Amino acid sequence: MGDKQKLILAESVETPENVVKKDATLKVPWYFASGFLLFWGLLFFAVVIPYFYRLPTALTLEDAKKNVFITERAYKNLYKLSNIGNKLEGSTQNEVEAVNFILNELAQIHEVLLEDYFEMEVDVSRASGAFVYKTMLNMYQGVQNIAVKLTPKGSTSETYLLVNSHFDSKPATWSAGDDGFMVVTMLEVLRVIATTKQTIEHPIVFLFNGAEESAMQASHGFVTQHKWAPYCKAVINLDAAGSGGREVLFQSGPNHPWLVNYYKNYVKHPFATTMAEEIFQSGIIPSDSDFRQFNLFGNIPGLDMAQCINGFVYHTKYDLIDVIPRESLQNTGDNVLGLVRGLANATELHDTQAYKSGHSVFFDFLGLYFVHYSETTGVSLNYGVAGAALILIFVSMWRMAAVSRISICHVVRWFILVIIIQIISFVLGLALPIVVAYVFDNLGLSLTYYSTPLLVIGLYVCPSLIGLSLPITIYYGIQRNEKISTAYHLQLALHAQTLILALLAVGITLYGLRSAYIFVIPLIFYVISLAFNLLTTLHDRGFAWTGLLKASQIIPFLYSSYLFYIFVVVLTPMGGRSGSATNRDLYIAVLAAAGTVLSFGFLIPLINAFRKPSLVVFSLLAITAVAVYLASSTQIGFPYRPKTNGQRVSYLQVRNMFYEYDGTLSKDESGYLFNFQDRREEKPLLGTKVNLTGLVSIQSDCETHMMCGMPLYDYRYAQNRLQSKWLPRSEPIEPPASSSLELLSKTVVNETTVRFEFNLTGPSHMSVFIQPYEDVEISDWSFLRSYLENPPAAPLSYHIYFTYGIDSSPLNFFLEISKPDGDFNVPLFQLGASRHFIENEGDAQAVKFASSFPSYSILAEWPALYERYIF
Repeated sequence: MGDKQKLILAESVETPENVVKKDATLKVPWYFASGFLLFWGLLFFAVVIPYFYRLPTALTLEDAKKNVFITERAYKNLYKLSNIGNKLEGSTQNEVEAVNFILNELAQIHEVLLEDYFEMEVDVSRASGAFVYKTMLNMYQGVQNIAVKLTPKGSTSETYLLVNSHFDSKPATWSAGDDGFMVVTMLEVLRVIATTKQTIEHPIVFLFNGAEESAMQASHGFVTQHKWAPYCKAVINLDAAGSGGREVLFQSGPNHPWLVNYYKNYVKHPFATTMAEEIFQSGIIPSDSDFRQFNLFGNIPGLDMAQCINGFVYHTKYDLIDVIPRESLQNTGDNVLGLVRGLANATELHDTQAYKSGHSVFFDFLGLYFVHYSETTGVSLNYGVAGAALILIFVSMWRMAAVSRISICHVVRWFILVIIIQIISFVLGLALPIVVAYVFDNLGLSLTYYSTPLLVIGLYVCPSLIGLSLPITIYYGIQRNEKISTAYHLQLALHAQTLILALLAVGITLYGLRSAYIFVIPLIFYVISLAFNLLTTLHDRGFAWTGLLKASQIIPFLYSSYLFYIFVVVLTPMGGRSGSATNRDLYIAVLAAAGTVLSFGFLIPLINAFRKPSLVVFSLLAITAVAVYLASSTQIGFPYRPKTNGQRVSYLQVRNMFYEYDGTLSKDESGYLFNFQDRREEKPLLGTKVNLTGLVSIQSDCETHMMCGMPLYDYRYAQNRLQSKWLPRSEPIEPPASSSLELLSKTVVNETTVRFEFNLTGPSHMSVFIQPYEDVEISDWSFLRSYLENPPAAPLSYHIYFTYGIDSSPLNFFLEISKPDGDFNVPLFQLGASRHFIENEGDAQAVKFASSFPSYSILAEWPALYERYIF
């Protein structure tokens, strides 16, 4: 035996009997155990929460000489823009007033332009086109784009940087956050660059698009039709899914990691994560952005950034300037200005395809530091850390065997048992919050945390901690191994946790997800602490090794809790607008559980270093019980609050008119078509002043009628149709404006084909539904051919979603119908036309009905006319 090994044994080893007897006396008194967990809780509230909401000081006009982003000026512009009111595509506010506002601001910037440094060109264009989106053909006419090209004097570059945001609105919102916030940010960034004596290499195109909310039409029009689009080689897209706070980088590239490097070098207040990118692209977030259009139709890589805090007001009448702190504008303005300046000088812009080289792994730490590396590096790092962890675990067990004077096989056998216990703990840590979410949903108590986020701790975090701690605590309470000390047993539990994370990191890496880094971070720091403990012999000195372990887990704890807090904050309000088909509580439960497991996985077993660790488990049970009571039996658990956390209620004031083949009117009904936005559907309205007597599901209508026989507004209405409900009313709903669907001609083309030509007039938002009968085929039409050849899956019909901006001319279209037997004097197809009078509040009865909703309801409703014909 070497001298070093003798020294270790002399210093740290007693006979096994003495070790066992001394275990109890080495443990810390029981009352410190709760303090141990409380410390980590306080660390979260003292560090993570303040840094998550931290914003820079807003600059005023007194700072204007510094050539920096001036919030005061941008805020004044936001006040003017949001006060225009709702800017629905096709409305005067959007097509005239908002356009004039932007043009006036651009004219003022042009007046102060440094003409020795820059040239500035403004182009207002109109676009018409179509593309397939989800289950519908998205068709647009006369949508407007305001494009500004800022060109450095003497520049020979033929590659441009594109910066984009939109100025239109969803119905019934003034859209201060989505996306007025980003519009005024762009205006101020343009102003600063245009008035600063600096040199930039590439022209910059600032695109203010006027039709994003109708499935991103204006950006499609720009990237497919505008004269500058072919020269745009990278894009910074600016959007919102909230209002106020920091903007998050949630998409990059794709396959252009150099863009993330510019983000690191030029963004002052980083806020980004690869995990957000992968979650967004998975489709579980009910949103999309113009970034999709630039990538898909223009092959333009870039960075997609959006406001994400306070999504409760997103797309509602409460999206006002009052909820946006000036500091939030400064945060985004600083970042966008720095990023635009950096990318405008990027050498990569000359030939972006030459730098196409895979994805990036990226994330920020508390907004203080930004980390990024290539996907290839990430794969090597993940495998390397997992391998190092396995090696150190083996070394640790060898040391345990040597110090305890037993065979390593004995240690391995106990380690296998501990692994089983730890796997059970890991699974329970994830499963118990899911069980709570499932039970609450079955009881009709979804979204209890919607207005009281602290309930997430009691409902999901504490059950996860119980799951993590209970099996291992029971095990330590009953095991009687006299050869391996309790301190060593505790280390074996942490080694088992390490093994689980290592296998997860390797498995997820093999699956191709870059988010595997979230498992590697706690692994790295555990490996470092274990290596130091082994080198310093703290590994063998009772519980002495726990001090270094606790210190090493501070950074992983802060990051893991910070990361998952981001997703809970962002996804909680989305549960109020994701439809009623899925239980969104499961998403929050999974996020809370995963965050808890990663944050406390190496910490919660340490309660067994204290006496009576079961008291900690009972304390967690007590907190969970209190939370369950508050959520299920008190007003605290009621999801909705006026203004701040409203219940979104979407319905149409519908007039349905069915015309048969002979022209007779077979059905004429009026009522309200509800498309419920969250899991609770109409239940919160029962017992209020809202009269829902007669409310029924339309599921049976969906089985017998084309598109349920209803004016389904867009793809979301179509997706959620089986959960939609109908409330009939006796008084007919009169359309507030004239509209018509006219058959212009019916012409036999040949023996098997007949051509129908139609004219459709009406409001700015309409849909056409087409469904041929079984022995009939649509051989040609005036719409996009690719949609004809790839129809939506049955039972959905063809859905042409048509909107117009500044150009309100009628929609003329034709259908060529083929029938093998050439008999055209029988029903060939059904055609439905829906018109949505979005800017109209409806008749007196509809207004009275709307006024009966409680103060916490946020309505999105308007009259709609649906006419179904058989030709």
